[in-house]
Amino acid sequence: MSQKNYSKNKNVLIDQFFKKQNMKKRFNLLVLVFIFTCVSSYAQQALFGGQPIVSPEINADNSVTFRVLAPNAEKVLVTGDFLPTEKVQSPMGEMEAPGKAEMTKDEKGVWSFTSEPLESELYDYSFVIDGFTTTDPSNPYVIRDIASITNYFIVGGGKADLYMVQDVPHGSVTRRWYDSPGLNMDRCAVIYTPPGYENSTEKYPVLYLLHGAGGDEEAWFAHGKATRILDNLIAEGKVKPMIVVMPNGNVIQDAAPGEGRDNFVTPAFMIPNTMDGTFEANFMDILKFVESNYRVKADKADRAIAGLSMGGFHSMHISRYYPNTFDYVGLFSAALLPREDATGKVYSNIDETLKQQKKNGYKLYWTGIGKTDFLYDANKEFRAKLDSIGMEYTYMETDGGHIWRNWRIYLSEYLPLLFK
Repeated sequence: MSQKNYSKNKNVLIDQFFKKQNMKKRFNLLVLVFIFTCVSSYAQQALFGGQPIVSPEINADNSVTFRVLAPNAEKVLVTGDFLPTEKVQSPMGEMEAPGKAEMTKDEKGVWSFTSEPLESELYDYSFVIDGFTTTDPSNPYVIRDIASITNYFIVGGGKADLYMVQDVPHGSVTRRWYDSPGLNMDRCAVIYTPPGYENSTEKYPVLYLLHGAGGDEEAWFAHGKATRILDNLIAEGKVKPMIVVMPNGNVIQDAAPGEGRDNFVTPAFMIPNTMDGTFEANFMDILKFVESNYRVKADKADRAIAGLSMGGFHSMHISRYYPNTFDYVGLFSAALLPREDATGKVYSNIDETLKQQKKNGYKLYWTGIGKTDFLYDANKEFRAKLDSIGMEYTYMETDGGHIWRNWRIYLSEYLPLLFK
């Protein structure tokens, strides 16, 4: 090859090399522009007038404004327990459900609704966008109730201050696995120890706090805000420091969905064997574990049991089946309806075991129910049974139905009466 041809070919190769490099640069630049455009577009979706959408916004008069960006939606509703309830059919009959309110769309595609001024309370809510129920993308605070995820917010300045983290000493919350020989498995319980437990040698009384149907060991901790209530009432000197054990009442599970051996099971409302006597008959497995692994006062005077709905059903039967075990019993909207599967030994001789419980003596038998609770009549009949055998009890009746709002109130009223 001549020197002239060599130089010519070399120049062509050099030109081709730089063209390829420029093409790569242009391609990389286009990729960067595409990514930036996508990110900018996504960021713009989270902006309202140049600012992030604020939802929910608690106003000065305690009304609350909800907002959601849905420019292509035709109809958006907000639903929550801050609205008047409506009647719906459920597996357990006619029940109250959270109401719904229509939201209004502005020129930017943001839908909004402002409530009436609300009393101090913890409230749940969701959005319904063209028939699809979803959470509020501007609110990271959510609660799982059975298989439903809802947002929540707290209006302070009243009783709901108990449900908020305050600047007080805090207890510890742990998930403890215990062996249950009766159920042939290791099982999980959430256990609260009061402030100072780790650094003391003191022995403490114990409350066994039971969840309702569809719940699990996390229900009272997450939805009931039990540990915050305890921290705040202990700090106020209204409640004695105590250990609180929150077990899983679903006997075929070892733990809450996603936390046990079955991993990501779908949460269900009524799980097999939950109300057939199996849980009650094997409850002593939990008690023995606690009294072997924690510094507790292991006697009747320093044991309490309470539960909501199904947990109230369990509490009533456990306390009378082991009639010399608990000095304090709490029934919160207890599910005391007759059941076809309640045929086990636990449910035999109910009147006789209640009379034995009375004879053995106790310090508090507490029961509460909402005026519109679908279990109101069943609880009224049970109180008549207690009256007929001369069994004293403390009764609280509240507005509303079968709702967490009532159960948090009942817990707040029950705790100060314990271990006196």
